[in-house]
Amino acid sequence: MVSISNPEYSFRLKDSLLGAQMLFVAFGALVLVPLLTGLNPNVALFTAGAGTLLFQFITKRTVPVFLASSFAFIAPIIYGVQTWGIPGTMCGLAAAGLLYALLALLIKIQGPQILERVLPTIVTGPVIMVIGLILAPVAVFMALGKTGDGAIQLVPQGQALFVSMISLATTIFASLMGRGIIKLVPILLGIMVGYVSSILLGLVDFTPVLNAPWLAMPAFTFPEWNLEAVLFIVPVAIAPAIEHVGDIIAIGTVTNKNFLDKPGVHRTMLGDGLATTLASLLGGPPNTTYSEVTGAVALTRAFNPGIMTWASITAIALAFVGKLGALLQTIPVPVMGGIMILLFGAIVVVGMNSLVRAGSDLMEARNMAIVAIILVFGIGGMAFQAGEFSIKGIGLAGIVGVLLNLLLPKGKPQHR
Repeated sequence: MVSISNPEYSFRLKDSLLGAQMLFVAFGALVLVPLLTGLNPNVALFTAGAGTLLFQFITKRTVPVFLASSFAFIAPIIYGVQTWGIPGTMCGLAAAGLLYALLALLIKIQGPQILERVLPTIVTGPVIMVIGLILAPVAVFMALGKTGDGAIQLVPQGQALFVSMISLATTIFASLMGRGIIKLVPILLGIMVGYVSSILLGLVDFTPVLNAPWLAMPAFTFPEWNLEAVLFIVPVAIAPAIEHVGDIIAIGTVTNKNFLDKPGVHRTMLGDGLATTLASLLGGPPNTTYSEVTGAVALTRAFNPGIMTWASITAIALAFVGKLGALLQTIPVPVMGGIMILLFGAIVVVGMNSLVRAGSDLMEARNMAIVAIILVFGIGGMAFQAGEFSIKGIGLAGIVGVLLNLLLPKGKPQHR
């Protein structure tokens, strides 16, 4: 047994299978993001493992969490890959990770309450909703067997609808009726059932898998400087940065520890941000703490952070299996579309729920103005341009929301 920095951390061979199980819980969501955005799933596996190890180093191996692909960045990655290519998009994502580092510094100086002052729920809630809403057409097009922009029909619509709806139904059923480990992997089960259905309908071509090598170096892609991508993507990090605090509180509740105090939310935020930057430097999606894994920790009562080290090592090892990446890329579009309908709708609900839980009065003039402008700017694709400088969509909506919250006067409390 090896203990490093934290007396409660132990790295034992007998925990390797439990660590692999934690990766299994995260696997469906982990590979879904690269498959949706055009990134490489093997790279995503590698950067999830490496990012978690970096997070553990920064947080002194005290928090039993696993970091992997963030859903919050799906929309900007899709847009970025189409507009600037993967290298330019990675530049913006790397900068988004550095925003976490800046927030970590502010928290260290001012305390965690600075986040509520600068980034309250009235801003982050609608930003989260925008992320889900602008992706709705992509989900529907893919569920119908088309490309994400609806331009090309890849799978006959009748077969596509059958596959996408059975994938969707399986995911919903597993999340509602599943027990134990089944309840923690609804996305993975939905993908598996949809994939088997696709095979039976003859929609899967295994030629790429047969031609792929068993062992291969992940196809790393390195960033190229692109200021436009930075300005577009960095504001998107506002919402997941706030969600990070909630995730740390959640794992603290499960383990009965106050991780906001030790190692401190400034360290966990820094770890999350640097893990995201590391992933982006290699061509992987941004990282975030996974609530599915937190659920698995609660279920198994496995509080040793060393188990997440094993999960990380397993992810890194799988990243070098060439046939695995080839197999994942044979998953037909309708399977992804069915999962996305629930996933993107759930993102919207998370944003709505955060407003409800905060008790925000949306009919109050100030709140109405902030939420309304964020939603319309984000969904409508409002753009601002001055010379070569331009910003639009979610990025512009996030910045405008922050500015409105800081500049608009707060109404006087009403006395009855």
